[in-house]
Amino acid sequence: MPASRKPLNRVLSGNLCAGCGACAGMFPDKLAMEMSPPGFLRPKQIAPLTEVEDDRLASFCPALGQTIEAQGRTDDILWGPYLEMRTGWSTDPDLRFSGASGGALSGLLLHLLESGEVDAVVQIAASADTPIANLTVISTDRAGILAGAGSRYAPSAPLAQLGELLASGQRYAFVGKPCDVVALRALANDKPEVAAAFPIMLSFFCAGVPSETGGREVLAAIGAEPEMVARFRYRGQGWPGRATAVLKDGSERSMTYHDSWGGILSKHVQHRCKICADGTGKAADIVCADAWESDAAGYPVFDEAEGISLIVNRTELGGRVLKDAVAAGRIETATFDVEQLAAIQPGQRERRRALLARLLALRLTGQPIPRYRGLHLWGAARQNPTLRNLKNFLGMLRRALRHCLSEKG
Repeated sequence: MPASRKPLNRVLSGNLCAGCGACAGMFPDKLAMEMSPPGFLRPKQIAPLTEVEDDRLASFCPALGQTIEAQGRTDDILWGPYLEMRTGWSTDPDLRFSGASGGALSGLLLHLLESGEVDAVVQIAASADTPIANLTVISTDRAGILAGAGSRYAPSAPLAQLGELLASGQRYAFVGKPCDVVALRALANDKPEVAAAFPIMLSFFCAGVPSETGGREVLAAIGAEPEMVARFRYRGQGWPGRATAVLKDGSERSMTYHDSWGGILSKHVQHRCKICADGTGKAADIVCADAWESDAAGYPVFDEAEGISLIVNRTELGGRVLKDAVAAGRIETATFDVEQLAAIQPGQRERRRALLARLLALRLTGQPIPRYRGLHLWGAARQNPTLRNLKNFLGMLRRALRHCLSEKG
């Protein structure tokens, strides 16, 4: 295989990597995840892959594409296949308060542990060494679930430890970004041992992965020197919660979610996320998100309130687990009108509608793009006014040409 056509070269040359770590997890002797400027996790090649390994990587790498099949489920153009959508929240006050929204995801994880459905949970928590950074952790009890509650707007590679997890012989509930679940689902469909180790996969609505540089800018904006920070949370401790640094002297510095995400972090999102067809966890069994209230104009309201999660049940397994969690008293749910979702998740809505225009601009400049099947690119684009599609096309075209010129220079 020519070097230019090797899947890893295609991923890295096109800046397509999502940073999930699956490649390093599958080929630990040949690839390792490392932090690369401006603060994203990327695979570093230790030894060359064989052609067979190249083919295997191409079969699961979410950077290269994604295939979704409705299989008889309701298949929404924007939100993908699902069986049911409800709102809900954890009945555990601490989990509800600490979670990014209503703590429904944390409540589901606790139910899975207590019911014996799984032995442990693979999730992301704050790094003790670098509080704005992430660490993959294995939780086996309520204390672990509580410690990992809340959104982490920073790079994470939860599949980089895949080999160790498979060797443990345990059954895990996996919680990751939609792209993480795409990779794990592809591996589970191909390898029975992966399916056995990860009997249930959960995700959340993801607006993209900001770099660690973005996290440092948040610290600078609130006047917190990195070396003085003992703990940091991007959200939680309320809904939506504030981005908060707890300093080593016990004092706190914070800013609103609107200012931290909308004003800073969203400007540092990696390229792959800007051309993602699945920010809503279409490959997962259950997905949770913010069920924001909306104002008269239909825009989300970020006033502090008791958290409410949107719970998207995508599979029969997901539906059964949710029903059991409600019966066990871990989750409360309420009905939800799916017609409201486009209004309360404008970021997801607009990215999906803009995607085709952005991909066409990249193709025009010869840049590699992911291959999407069953993700309704044309249908989503038709929901956009022509001028908005043109604006997205020209914006991406300008960025792609700038990238080409910088490489030649």
